[in-house]
Amino acid sequence: MNMKQWLNSVKESEIKKAFPILSFPSISLMGITVKELINNSDLQAEGMKRIADRADTLASVGMMDLSLEAEAFGSNIHVSDGEVPTVVGAIVTSEEEAQNLKVPSVDSGRCALYINAIKKASELICDRPVFAGVIGPYSLAGRLMDVTEIMINCYTNPEFVHTVMKKTTEFIINYANAYKERTGAKGVLMAEPLTGMLSPELAEEFSSPYVKQIVDAVQDDDFLVLYHNCGNNTVQMIDSLLSIGASAYHFGNSVNMKDVLEKVPSDVIVMGNVDPARQFRNGTVESIKEETNKVMNECCGYKNFIISSGCDIPPASNWDNIDAFFDAVKEFYNK
Repeated sequence: MNMKQWLNSVKESEIKKAFPILSFPSISLMGITVKELINNSDLQAEGMKRIADRADTLASVGMMDLSLEAEAFGSNIHVSDGEVPTVVGAIVTSEEEAQNLKVPSVDSGRCALYINAIKKASELICDRPVFAGVIGPYSLAGRLMDVTEIMINCYTNPEFVHTVMKKTTEFIINYANAYKERTGAKGVLMAEPLTGMLSPELAEEFSSPYVKQIVDAVQDDDFLVLYHNCGNNTVQMIDSLLSIGASAYHFGNSVNMKDVLEKVPSDVIVMGNVDPARQFRNGTVESIKEETNKVMNECCGYKNFIISSGCDIPPASNWDNIDAFFDAVKEFYNK
């Protein structure tokens, strides 16, 4: 499958399937916990297959587990039965530690398990592309250094940050290429949410050049990089984000989707942005249909827009709400 041709055919289609970041809610379909899911490749693949069977998605997406790569570097993580894993504490607190930080193997921690899960999912799901999830280089560096400390060091000690960024970038290139070479995945969805907290100027220095290195190293006609940023500064940093050359861009619900579309060239796919927490997790069937219709009415006049969730849909989200989202998309296009 030539994925660039596939993406162009999606853009030209009058009716576009939804592409939500939907993976963790598979736990309720299988009657398991998040802890069980993140430690079992068979369950991850089965969960993706169950979602694909239930939901008419444009593509199947692996889990957005932003603890995974940090754990491979040696970070401690907190795991619970009902929430996405989180990183606890920092492991890089000085320039000396940054210099000594080892770039791990792509099979470190649970990474090999996730690679294996995507391979299994690609064998089970044959009617749509499968995408793996990876973290972005600045968001990974923030988990290694501490989210607050990396922001401070962007101003006070930029070389310290750049030292860590070079290593996170090297790892993500290797990790994305492992998905490309071993699994049958058609691309990666890169989550770079921490960049959304930066000013446009800092994003241009500390995130975009490194993301571009990753895109240049792994993306081709058969393997796409989709870029996700759910920060509230994304409209102001559009030019910098477009410079990375991702195949499509996914934005969170902290921005107005139409404001983004007005600044993005018509040949670049843009996805978003129904609120995952307020609607998918805590909304009602009526409220999520209303919100989905609102976004689609504002944005579907742009041929390069695809409706999605604003970010990763939380594990405990109600499937009545998720089903209502897909019903709303179908009803919109049937009008």
